[in-house]
Amino acid sequence: MANPLFEQMNQNSLQNRVADLKRQIQQLKSTGIDPNAKIQELLNNGSVTQEQYNAAVQKAQQFRQFFSN
Repeated sequence: MANPLFEQMNQNSLQNRVADLKRQIQQLKSTGIDPNAKIQELLNNGSVTQEQYNAAVQKAQQFRQFFSN
C-alpha cells in the first residue's frame, strides 16, 4: 500500500515541474525567437546531435499524449 503523504508530495512536485515548464515555454514565446530556426541552428552547428534531437522529439510527443488525456 502506498503512503498517501508520499503520493501527495510526488503530485505536488509534478505540478511544480509542469508549472515551471509552462513558464519556460511562455518565456521562449515572448522572446520572438522562432523555435524551429533555433533548433535547426543547434543541429547545424553541432551543439545538438540528430540522436539528441530525435530523443527530445520523442519525449515531447509523450508529454503531448500525457497532457491530452
